[in-house]
This record gives sequence, C-alpha cells and structure tokens, in this order.
Amino acid sequence: MRILAFIAALCLASAACAKSSHWRSEWPDTDFKRTNIAAWSEVISGGPPKDGIPAINDPTFVDVQNESRIGDREPVITVEIDGARPRAYPVRYLTWHEIVNDRVGGVPIAVTFCPLRNSGITFDRRVRGQELTFGVSGKLRNSDMVMYDRETQSWWQQAIGRGIVGEMTGVDLTALPSWMESWAEFRVRNPDGLVMNQPDYRRDYGNNPYTGYDRSSRPFLYSGENPPHGIPPLLRVVRVDDRAWPLTRFQATSEIREAGIVLTWTSGQASALDTRQINGGRDVGTIRVRDSAGRDVPHDVMFAFAFHAFWPDGTSMLGR
Repeated sequence: MRILAFIAALCLASAACAKSSHWRSEWPDTDFKRTNIAAWSEVISGGPPKDGIPAINDPTFVDVQNESRIGDREPVITVEIDGARPRAYPVRYLTWHEIVNDRVGGVPIAVTFCPLRNSGITFDRRVRGQELTFGVSGKLRNSDMVMYDRETQSWWQQAIGRGIVGEMTGVDLTALPSWMESWAEFRVRNPDGLVMNQPDYRRDYGNNPYTGYDRSSRPFLYSGENPPHGIPPLLRVVRVDDRAWPLTRFQATSEIREAGIVLTWTSGQASALDTRQINGGRDVGTIRVRDSAGRDVPHDVMFAFAFHAFWPDGTSMLGR
C-alpha cells in the first residue's frame, strides 16, 4: 500500500488547487463554462497528470492459443460483437492503462477499467455523429476515473458514462455488453478468439499496484458517505442501470432472477486488487447478466461505495 500513500500525498498537495481557475490553465481547450459538477472540490488529482496513465490506441492482438503470459485465473474484459472474433482485454494491462480505444466489427469502442472502483465498462465511441478517442485525465471524482476525449477536450465520468465538463456536458455514452471473466474461461469458450497483446511500455504487468485494496475498510481518495443497509463500502455489487445486487447474495445460490434479468455466478476468477500477483488473488467469481431472451446486458461489477456515490437514490437488491 506504499504506492497508495505516495499518491495520497500528491493528492493532498494538489487538492488546494482544485478550483476551476487551476483546471482552466491546465486544460486551455476545455469549455469550463459548461459543467454539471456542483462543486469543483469534488474533483481532485489522482497523482499522475493528463495522459500520465497512457491510454492504448490501436492495440494489437494475438490468437488465444499463442498467448502464454496470462495466468488462468487472471481477469479479462470480454467483448463479443457480431461479425468479429471475440476479444479479451487483460486486466493486467488495463490496470496500468485504464482505457483501450479499439474497433471491433466496425464498431469503435473504449474498453475502460477503473481500479479504485473495480469497474470495467465498454462504451461505443460514437457520439453525436463524431468518433471520439478517450484518454485518462489524471482526475478523480468520488474515487472514479475522469476520462476526457481528445476531439473536444470534454471530461467524462467513467462510472456513469456521461460528460461532466465541456462541450459534451450531459451527453451519455452508450454502454455495450461486456463482462469480466477469467482468462481460462475466455480461452475455453473461445478457442478461435483474440487476446490483446502486451503494450510496448515498461510496466509491471501481471502485478497489482494496489495490493490488499479490496480488503480495506475505507475506499482510497473518497470522502463521501458509506453505502446504506450496513453494506461494506468495498463489497462488490453488480450494477444494472440504477439497481445493485451485492455479491454476498451468491453465497447461497449461483443464479438470481429478478427485475426481468438473470444474473449468474461461477467460480474461478481472481480479484485484481488483492494479492501482489493478480493471478494469486482470492476467488471473486465471474458474473454474467442476461435478459429473459438470453441476450447479454450491459452491467458493471463495482464497489458498493461507488454505486451509492453515483446512484444515491438507486435500489439495493438485498433479496429480503
């Protein structure tokens, strides 16, 4: 956790400067007159500057059978789009890059992962007739990554996929069905699939810089309320729209049918935020969410504190 303490010190030093005048000098091409942020104090530095966490553009891929570096239990974000070979985006890379701009089956997508929320969401990059390219701003709000697009320099909240500063304020991105599963699950189900190749950066791929984070009692760089109903802030929940199912409900069953959807849990996926080596993390399992016709539904497996922060009036599906 020493890396977290170092980043926290940087954030405290910069928090006093977290005012719109400071952001304007750093982002001269962003329209700060347009925003839905209630108070600029909600936005803080995450430590690295703009693009200090480099997003990946035009990633390369290898055939599943030719990949030997990824551990069987390591999580990947799976994207399956009609007309294209299934693709796996390993969290061992997304932990260090957070955004991958790609094109699958003719669809421009952004595969995103925010480690501080355990959140992996895939978005369509087409907005208002434009094709946007996303980067990491270096800013956090409620411990969630603030993305930006290079075309308009607008800021976007990753958790909700919505523009929060600039020309795109109030605009929603379209979330696409994707899910986190173990590398072994993806490989067995998709022997003809593709997996993102290791980026050409000097990073400690395969290791977790947030060792022990999801066993903590308090979220990092978060000062908001704890979730209601006595739910621990770092408990994983499955969010679908404005509803959230605590993963503890799967201790008694592997399938839940509620609110017109079917949620299933299977064992075998390691937490990316537990042990130093991601593959050695404790088993948190794989969640799939489908509708009554068996079609995959966009969802997010996130920490409970983040659901409460961004959906304060949302419904916790406690099964009581």
